[in-house]
Amino acid sequence: MVATSATLTLGGSFRHAAGQLGLTWLAGSPVGVGERHDAREPVAVEQVLAGDDPPPPWRHLDVGSPFDYARQSQLWVARQLPDPGRLAVSWAREVDELLIELVQAAGGRTLGLFSSTAAAARAAASVRAATDIPVLLQGEDSPGALQHAFASDARTCLFGTRSFWQGVDTPGSACQLVVIDRIPFGHVEDPLSKARLAAAQDGGRNGFLEVTLPPAAVLLAQGAGRLIRSTADRGLVAVLDPRLETAGYAGILLGTLPPFYRARSKEAVLASLRAIDQDAPALLPAGPRPSERRRVAS
Repeated sequence: MVATSATLTLGGSFRHAAGQLGLTWLAGSPVGVGERHDAREPVAVEQVLAGDDPPPPWRHLDVGSPFDYARQSQLWVARQLPDPGRLAVSWAREVDELLIELVQAAGGRTLGLFSSTAAAARAAASVRAATDIPVLLQGEDSPGALQHAFASDARTCLFGTRSFWQGVDTPGSACQLVVIDRIPFGHVEDPLSKARLAAAQDGGRNGFLEVTLPPAAVLLAQGAGRLIRSTADRGLVAVLDPRLETAGYAGILLGTLPPFYRARSKEAVLASLRAIDQDAPALLPAGPRPSERRRVAS
């Protein structure tokens, strides 16, 4: 079996992906890129229990990326914001204000990835009320129509939830800012996640690190990956959740992201976005917006 993906590693390690496939390490640590174990090869759990001879060693390889993330892109974590897990109301208010500044500096060109439908709708309403920048909102038209309109108009924003964290491919100047409102942890009441958490805890393991954190890290990397889609692209990912820098698990999340250049201040971020906006080439004239297409069709 050959498994390939851009998001197989967690914090730079293949160990979680191997575990999800039923493989485990007998001892030792994960090997480096392209290397293999000698006497400590990973084997299937069932074969260990049955006493069978171990299978041929499984190998992993990280082939890197064609993109020069450190030169093409930046990552900024808004660590000055309140913790959304403890101060949700004040965090939401400050996020709306900061989002308006970011979108204005970028001149549109923004893909907003939000943790809930309500958060996306609130953000769209705030930007629409404070600016004349067009905002496309998930649910107001089909996903395909929204993505086409976004790619066709460089001054447009597209705000959506989980279905837009993957599969949105907008190379060029139409998407030069990706805003992620918070770390995409799953719903705590999901029955499958609750069962897995309970099993981990019953086994004396850390349920958060084993069950909750890995899918959030992968989804965060997939969302951030919407920014750079070609070797000519450039832009910035803004994560409006300070826990990406302040939490004890932040290193795992950051280690799963592409190696962006790290921006440190809001002032530098706004200046970078304005510079990118001034240099961005104009796209072809946009067609009718999704709502206009509906009016024409009627």
